Amino acid sequence: MYIGCHVSAAGGIFNAPGRAHDWGCEAFQVFSRSPQGGKAPELTPEVVKKFKAEMKKYGIKNFYIHTPYYINFASANNRIKYGSASVVRDELERGSLLGARYVMTHLGSAKELGKEEALMQTVTMLKKALDGYAGTTKLLIENSAGAGEIIGDTFNEIAHIIKEVGYSALLGICLDTQHSFASGYDWRTEETFADAVKEIECTIGIKAIKMMHANDSKVPFDAHKDRHEHIGDGHIGVAGFKLITSFAKKHNIDMMLETEYDKVEKDVKILKKLRGK
Repeated sequence: MYIGCHVSAAGGIFNAPGRAHDWGCEAFQVFSRSPQGGKAPELTPEVVKKFKAEMKKYGIKNFYIHTPYYINFASANNRIKYGSASVVRDELERGSLLGARYVMTHLGSAKELGKEEALMQTVTMLKKALDGYAGTTKLLIENSAGAGEIIGDTFNEIAHIIKEVGYSALLGICLDTQHSFASGYDWRTEETFADAVKEIECTIGIKAIKMMHANDSKVPFDAHKDRHEHIGDGHIGVAGFKLITSFAKKHNIDMMLETEYDKVEKDVKILKKLRGK
């Protein structure tokens, strides 16, 4: 399993591998377009060639693409829901060009439609995004912290969505440690960790965890807020991340940090130390 972090694609996505290497990353995550909106930078043959050359130069095999923040499959606005499906599909196609292993996405909010209708619409829009897709990059759902009416805060709900979508390109989840902690999964002790893993086994299954976002939590357990913190500085703590990293190593799950850049290099070193050789 590899350890890395989210890096900037400023100046061109081909700059990302070098930045990841400079921070000691063995893999990395990146936005292939602005997370706030706007047209995606064109992936010309020259850009793709340069990116792959940089990946080879720094010996990095795995990288991941995060979809933009505005994705909302459950929106009552047709432009937003269809636009979300279109962008996710485009990110998968872009990922296939670049050689990304996975694209991960949030699902959106149920506040406009109500939970039942929102879940049905989310399934419909995911099917639309994946219909006819034949690329190599696969899609993952990222679990949420459960703030407000955000969809996907429980493994049971995500398992239901994956089953209903039914496309093989939707492989499983990106497990965010902070989001899950904030939504009621306690990673801090061996006993509570085992309880959380048992629920995963009974819902999506361990094999559905394809990668992790390794983030400590600024907010207490079950707070239902999305607030990342540096490893060991939050409420999960180093003891919790020792258990998390051991689990990831056992199941060969890459861990990507999404902490602030001021101390992310230190976070990478902490995770590597917890992993061991």
